[in-house]
Amino acid sequence: MRIAEIYASVQGEGSLRGTKSSFVRASGCNLRCRWCDTPYASWRPEGEDRSVEEILAEIEALAPRHVVITGGEPMLFAELIPLADALRARQYHITIETAGTLYLPVACDLMSISPKLSNSTPAAEENPRWSPRHEQVRHAPAVIRRLGREYTCQFKFVVDTRADCQEVERYLAEFAGEIDRGDVMLMPQGIDPGKLAATTEWLVPYCREHGLSFTPRAQIQWFGPTRGT
Repeated sequence: MRIAEIYASVQGEGSLRGTKSSFVRASGCNLRCRWCDTPYASWRPEGEDRSVEEILAEIEALAPRHVVITGGEPMLFAELIPLADALRARQYHITIETAGTLYLPVACDLMSISPKLSNSTPAAEENPRWSPRHEQVRHAPAVIRRLGREYTCQFKFVVDTRADCQEVERYLAEFAGEIDRGDVMLMPQGIDPGKLAATTEWLVPYCREHGLSFTPRAQIQWFGPTRGT
């Protein structure tokens, strides 16, 4: 499994925000989000191939009992299955962060799904190869439905503009009766604290008015846009 980094930090997003966690970042992705904040795991994948045993040894050397497997896209790697099985056998809490475009039968306590809206698609004139590929792959309803049936899920949507909120509503309408609005969180796009604050100012009341949750990108507030956080 190609790994970009393994580190201990604090979960900054979602329902487990504030939880001390060990993060395992897989390197490689089937998408190329325009605003990706970890290009070293997608646009320009870094890292090296690590065995499941090597990954486990690094995790066990860290203190947290919560493990977040993220990326890139960890569901690209079949090694995720034995890794998650081994973590469960050791009684770790497992969160998998995924875009919800790929399925693997993995052990998981929380499937943290970040469906990609149209705001994620790179500009065609700048990325003629990846733009149509990303647009074709980013929405996989069958995968979303299977993950929703088999796991405890949260859904995090990256929001840039008010139009994105309308797109979220259309997305949820497609899965009416399948995705509980109580499991849906809207999160501001960006790695600049000023931009995040500006979006947060109108996004928090929007979430309140529409029965959705808001999640900040607290790691940016705590640490800045820094690797290993």
